[in-house]
Amino acid sequence: MEMQLHQLRYFVAVAEVRHFTQAADLVGITQPSLSKQIHALEADLGAPLFERVRGNIALTAAGEVLLPLAKRILADVDTATREVQELVGLRRGRVRLGATPSLATSLAPPVLRRFRDAHPTVDLEVEESGSQDLVRDLLRGDLDLALIIMPAAGTDPGLRTDPILRESLVVASVDPLPGASDTGELGITDLRDQPLVMFREGYDLRDATLQACREAGFEPRLSVDGGEMDAVLSFVEAGLGVALVPGIAVARRPGIRVTRLARPGVRRTIMVARRRDVVPTHAGRELRRILLEYVHDATVGNGLPPGVEPLP
Repeated sequence: MEMQLHQLRYFVAVAEVRHFTQAADLVGITQPSLSKQIHALEADLGAPLFERVRGNIALTAAGEVLLPLAKRILADVDTATREVQELVGLRRGRVRLGATPSLATSLAPPVLRRFRDAHPTVDLEVEESGSQDLVRDLLRGDLDLALIIMPAAGTDPGLRTDPILRESLVVASVDPLPGASDTGELGITDLRDQPLVMFREGYDLRDATLQACREAGFEPRLSVDGGEMDAVLSFVEAGLGVALVPGIAVARRPGIRVTRLARPGVRRTIMVARRRDVVPTHAGRELRRILLEYVHDATVGNGLPPGVEPLP
């Protein structure tokens, strides 16, 4: 007996619609070809599978026995095919990660290194931008995964987000700042008379800085407005003003002095996000798994940057 998968698919189609012509349209072949394959299957099995009852198609006893078995076989084949294709995707596919500038230079590199070591042939594409821009690109389908900052207004309902870390902002300057306490900390109000270097529109750091100043009762005095992360830090190094930045962003900038903010300070929640209505690719799921694994390992090994703490 040489039962073939396509014959089982044709049999299941006829059994479900109870009409040979409609079944042929469903599987994309002509009605005579479908009938020929059903007859061949019946000959191999040695029993009829369908009978006509008052002009309608009905399953015979043999057909009733075969139907659940055929569905199970076809489901198993589809599952096996999908799993193999996903494994092939991890050898030949791609994954597109977005990250804010501070996270692109701190969290993303070791995570991507782990991913590259495990899957060396998968193409990695990285976009560095502000959280608002990354959310837009996620929703447009231009990214598979993004490391973003939780906005004050809440996350977009079109995204699935998982908070993973919380980080504190610090004051970046060239010279010591007046108003520091005995512990070397500043209050937000101590920035009232300081010229601030401000990030461009679309950066969550811009919104966080403006919100913190306004909640403290003052409008910040801007010395330079509209920079990217590297530009803002360079302006600070040039003595053009101070800026509120993530501590991890200035870890490798020896020319910048870091002053902590007194409690409650300004803290941000880092999230990994993807589109809610799109099934992630195997490569995308694997990158997310490696990201969470890295955060766990760094937490256990005290390898998180200063001012960064894990979320439960």
